[in-house]
Amino acid sequence: MRRIPSRLWLLCALYFVQGLPFGFQVTALPVYLRSRGVSLAALGFAGALSLPWLLKALWAPLVDRYGSARVGRRRSWILPMQAGLALACALAALAAGRGSLPLLLGLIFVMNLFAATQDIAVDGFAVDLLRPEELGLGNTAQVVGYKLGMLTGGGLLVWASARIGWSGLFLAMAVLCLAVFTVVLFVREPSPREAEGREAPRLDWPALGARLKAALTVPGTGWLLLFIGTYKLGETMSDVLYKPFLVDAGYTAGQIGLWVGTWGTAASLLGSTCGGLLAARLPLLRAVALTGTLRLLPLAGRWLLARAGISDAGVLGVTLTEEFFGGALTTVMFAFMMSRTDRRIGATHYTLLASVEVAGKAPAGPLAGLLADPRYGDLGYANLFLLGVALSAAFLALLAPLRRHAPAPTAPRPAACR
Repeated sequence: MRRIPSRLWLLCALYFVQGLPFGFQVTALPVYLRSRGVSLAALGFAGALSLPWLLKALWAPLVDRYGSARVGRRRSWILPMQAGLALACALAALAAGRGSLPLLLGLIFVMNLFAATQDIAVDGFAVDLLRPEELGLGNTAQVVGYKLGMLTGGGLLVWASARIGWSGLFLAMAVLCLAVFTVVLFVREPSPREAEGREAPRLDWPALGARLKAALTVPGTGWLLLFIGTYKLGETMSDVLYKPFLVDAGYTAGQIGLWVGTWGTAASLLGSTCGGLLAARLPLLRAVALTGTLRLLPLAGRWLLARAGISDAGVLGVTLTEEFFGGALTTVMFAFMMSRTDRRIGATHYTLLASVEVAGKAPAGPLAGLLADPRYGDLGYANLFLLGVALSAAFLALLAPLRRHAPAPTAPRPAACR
């Protein structure tokens, strides 16, 4: 069995740290706020704490433009962001212990700011390090590491908070951040010449802008952005209403939490791993086509549950299958996005593509709610799930123009940072 390169474990650890604060925010923070008596209306605005993840493309060029040659182009950003994240977690432990809610919310925003900025640098680091044949496994490390971080920050540590308290939860997050920080201290980042296989002078602002403009004016870029922005639209519309559908069907919160939250997460992690292996063995567009087609089956299964009736076995089967194929498709798509990234501006270019991916699925939730609500669209669950299938199938039609504008294969690069 081939040994997994150390750089993949490093990427997994870095993405794990980035998932901690976001996992806490989306899963544990509503529980914490509600236990403090915060109103449901106010809870709806808690999502604003994650704005750095949506807006990070605005400062991504800074990460490509500035960096110390002695420390390393990407480590110059990763190390201070990790140190800041650990400090913010430690201060959050004090805020939670003193019951200072405004300070705690401000620190969670700062955590997301540090984590999102680190994500820019780590994405660029991955673009620099990974050889073309490693994009599948490299993006498995990315997706699995991030999901494990979210599971830890929003699940395992919340479960442990019954013993260690909320302050202990944040201290545990700080310790995990410092542990990965210590590992990165001893990592040698390859020089631009090693990473690119040639001399790569530092880009000034005009050169960076010109490089980004060139990357965005390549023939077929419009199709590429449409492809990235729509691949999750139908699936997300279906996802938003799947849990309310189960609630209205009579399933308890405990059942939904176990089947969707726990077993579903495990299936998603397995799917992400299999997606990476698939991307390592097939051309990336073919891997996207395969996983995108297989994803249609469980999405159609949701429609069948709403149309023909539900059973425990049917709900569990559809849930696990959807999480599995959804996780596989995500990993394959991220590998494809990285394969289309200009390595000289890897942090900026990849972050821009990732922002398109986030923005593309952002309208899905509100749109699904309006279309299914009896006061507005009145489509109902079955028709909404069918619309999700149709949009996901329509996305596959974009494979044709992407194939026509596929770039020429790149030569393998020398190994680095083993």
